[in-house]
Amino acid sequence: MSLEKITTVTGRAVSVPGNDLDTDRIIPARFLKAVTFDGLGEGLFADARQAATAAGQVHPLDDPRFRGARILLSGANFGCGSSREHAPQALRKFGFRAVIAESYAEIFFGNATTLGLACVSADRADLTRLAAAVAARPELEVTLDLVGGVLRWEGQTAALTLRSSAREALIQGRWDPIGELLDGRTAVAAAAARLPYLAVPQK
Repeated sequence: MSLEKITTVTGRAVSVPGNDLDTDRIIPARFLKAVTFDGLGEGLFADARQAATAAGQVHPLDDPRFRGARILLSGANFGCGSSREHAPQALRKFGFRAVIAESYAEIFFGNATTLGLACVSADRADLTRLAAAVAARPELEVTLDLVGGVLRWEGQTAALTLRSSAREALIQGRWDPIGELLDGRTAVAAAAARLPYLAVPQK
């Protein structure tokens, strides 16, 4: 299988502000009973969205102005808490292809990268500036240039940072280790054939 080389991500954005947004808030535990990840996007930030509705408010993810957004903006330590893979899966299934935040929890970042979900970091001031632009013009497009290390929108730019190992995996299309293993099945079989302890005993 040939994986997509993710060098840029372009699309509309939506801001879900806050620091320490943990995986239980991203995808509440009751949704972890699903047999597959299909449909998991429906549970993304479910409790926060329901609370907003109950208070007579509209959560950003339910705001028609931001429908179809591909880029999520947030704060520091995004994805902390439990290590559930369902959190980045829910973001992907909802339609997001990138997250821009100040920082990420380690396990969430790794799980997201192996799904091809680009999680880049930006300074708080730049995130605030970008979020304000998105709020003023929900239709504007934001571009994450992973190769150049820059964010672009409406003639403005900001630096983005991304761990070098994740950056290389994304831009070279080597972000899915299972996909890489399947691609190398011939080499794996050849290596296994050379190992005496894997030889099948003759009856």
